[in-house]
Amino acid sequence: MHTTERWWSIPMIDLAASSSAVQSGALVGAVLLEAIVLYVGYGALERVATPIVEKITRA
Repeated sequence: MHTTERWWSIPMIDLAASSSAVQSGALVGAVLLEAIVLYVGYGALERVATPIVEKITRA
C-alpha cells in the first residue's frame, strides 16, 4: 500500500458496459437515495431550527 493511500476507498462501478435497463435502474436508485437523504436531513433541520425561530420571533 502506498503511503498516501487511504485505508478505505469507494469502489467504482463501470456501468457504461451494462445494459440500458441496469443503467436506468442505477439512476433511479441514486435519485431515490438522494431523496431519502434530503427528506431526513430537512426533517432534522426543521426540528432544530423551529424552536430557534420561535424563540427569535417571540423576543
